[in-house]
Amino acid sequence: MSKKYAFLFPGQGAQAPGMVKDVAEAFPSAKKVIDDFSSIINVDMAKLMWESDAETLSRSDNSQIAITAASLAIMAALKDKGIEPSAAMGFSLGEFPALYAAGVLSFEDLAKVVRERGVIMQAVCEEIAAANEGHAPGMSAILGLAPEKVKEIASSIPDAYAANMNSVKQTVISGTAAALEQAEKAATEAGARRAIRLKVAGPFHSPLMQKAADKFGEFLKGVTFAEPKIPLFSNVSGKQASSAQEVKESAVLHLTHSVLWTDEEAVLASMIKADGEANWAVLEPGPGKVLSGLWGQTELGASLAALPVNSVDSLASVLQ
Repeated sequence: MSKKYAFLFPGQGAQAPGMVKDVAEAFPSAKKVIDDFSSIINVDMAKLMWESDAETLSRSDNSQIAITAASLAIMAALKDKGIEPSAAMGFSLGEFPALYAAGVLSFEDLAKVVRERGVIMQAVCEEIAAANEGHAPGMSAILGLAPEKVKEIASSIPDAYAANMNSVKQTVISGTAAALEQAEKAATEAGARRAIRLKVAGPFHSPLMQKAADKFGEFLKGVTFAEPKIPLFSNVSGKQASSAQEVKESAVLHLTHSVLWTDEEAVLASMIKADGEANWAVLEPGPGKVLSGLWGQTELGASLAALPVNSVDSLASVLQ
């Protein structure tokens, strides 16, 4: 029986200057993805991904297209080697390459959707910063404190929200700069091991992004979503998506609702266990290795490790 692959696509914050350059140089199919993506949205993706500094790449209007193009380039290289997804899920922004992997969005629509999403979100984040005397909103990861306690702290602070349920050891809060500072202090006093401000441009997955959700929803009215061809999991519900309509609605809710990543991981793990662990491999195609680390904290993490795939060397290790 041939191996099945679950693809976990990384989200915003995974970007890094020079990402997947070696893959694009080694695999013509990966370079073609970068070139085609550039043509569709009229942005020189190679220049953006390989010549920009970290600050430039951290902007939502840059990071979202860069991470997506990088993930798709890795997918193309994996496909060259006969590796395609049998299940897909993505963290935050990563849901969009997952939609492409599941056949929900075409390549062209994906590029346009992610480009528009990034532009809208960056503009709203700049508006929020301007309304707060130039202090940029954002997100902070709270480490070593129970998710329930982090939710309790966030709910007690105006403009702070529990945004990402990453693992039993890590929950991310979104908010204004002032709210994050207050939440970080409260979490540390409550016993958190660390509070880390993330490399993102705004308070994602919180009600502070409602204006962005409204604008993005209008844009998506003209975009066709197909039925998923493989199991596809939703950040919004924490479950397997059941229809194209649900996926489209969730793409909008996504901006203001928490990422239920631990729930998704549990559902995927149950599916893999029912089918037999030996039949599956879990890959993280795209920059970084955050999701592989989070998967390692799940019930299957010790026996079925997730492998980051973000370079020529890591591609080679997958193929061994």
